[in-house]
Amino acid sequence: MATQFIKKVTSSSPHSPLSHRSKTTSSQYVASRFRDATFEKFMDHYKNLLKVISIQDLILANPSNNPPSVSVDFLNRLSQKLHLNRGATAFLRKYPRIFEIYYDPTLSKPYCKLTPTTMQISKDESAAINDTHPLVIDRLTRLLSMSLSKTLPLRAIFKVWRELGLPDDFEDSILSQNPHLFNILDAHEPNTHLIKLVTTPSHEKLTAAVENWRITECCKDDCSVDRTEMRFSFKHGYPPSMKLKKNLRAKVKEWQKLPYTGPYEEFTSVKKRSKTGVMEIEKRAVAIVHEFLSLTVEKTVEVEKISHFRKWFGIDLNVRDLFLDHPGMFYLSTKGKRHTVFLREGYERGCLIEPNPVYVIRRKLLDLVILGRRGLRSDDYKMSSSESEEEDDDLQETENDQGAIL
Repeated sequence: MATQFIKKVTSSSPHSPLSHRSKTTSSQYVASRFRDATFEKFMDHYKNLLKVISIQDLILANPSNNPPSVSVDFLNRLSQKLHLNRGATAFLRKYPRIFEIYYDPTLSKPYCKLTPTTMQISKDESAAINDTHPLVIDRLTRLLSMSLSKTLPLRAIFKVWRELGLPDDFEDSILSQNPHLFNILDAHEPNTHLIKLVTTPSHEKLTAAVENWRITECCKDDCSVDRTEMRFSFKHGYPPSMKLKKNLRAKVKEWQKLPYTGPYEEFTSVKKRSKTGVMEIEKRAVAIVHEFLSLTVEKTVEVEKISHFRKWFGIDLNVRDLFLDHPGMFYLSTKGKRHTVFLREGYERGCLIEPNPVYVIRRKLLDLVILGRRGLRSDDYKMSSSESEEEDDDLQETENDQGAIL
């Protein structure tokens, strides 16, 4: 379990996100967290976007088909894996601006393809990623630099290739094209490879994202943090509806002053039994996951995916609990039958504060998900009974998500 810097600073209510961890299980800790209405509303659409992307990837994986397509029967067989509760057909018909179902007379069965608008969004995203290869190389270099051995398993990188904005052929276009930076090694396990950083940049050349905030904050006349405490501080923000106790504010202020080893600094894993030593190790872990999220295109990632890096980063803590321990920095959502963490400081009203080219294009696909069938004439698109059940099922899934537990 993650070592908490916050003890029992709120009432004994089991619904408080800051309740004493020793009296709750990890799953209860997740269930009792504070719900941020803005992020939860965003996740209502984002969870369906993830399903759309999964189907889109399957369609684009068949370029030999003209146009790229996949049979609806095949998608129906994958419904459970794709979390399509009422089957693929009902889900596809919910998004006519994204998918088009047509009948192939030659094969005598229905197929699904992407609409011209969606195909163009996919091409634009690939072009934007290709135009940012130097940035992609920098992200990989930073990720490897946070590893204790400057090495990461290739399968872990595959887990987050989309989050990092990597091209789908990054093994060839990035790794193989830069042998002076990256080396692919065979691991001890069969069919497992490692990526090793050939030359490790000095930590002076790698500035963590939080350092940029500290510099900007120090230059403000209305700086919210004491400048003498800024050296080890992180940006915190809480929604207006989240009531904070005075002793919680005091604990956070104390934690902000605590020195720690930065994500790019050399770290020796030494067991420290003192309270201060334990807190320093925990703060280093917070700094690493903060930097990890800062490197992602959308400042968000599934907790399960980032957990694959835990051992390599030298984090001997439960990453999920780590996010819950710091609600002013991270927000954890359980919608969509997955645990997704957001970097709070990166978002405002469900949108990225500093959008990048890849995010801007991806947002267009999310906008199509939000539109759904809205604006279409009923004569052009009628909802079948199965689709109506799908919408009812979405409501049920939302209710289930409120108490989702891994």
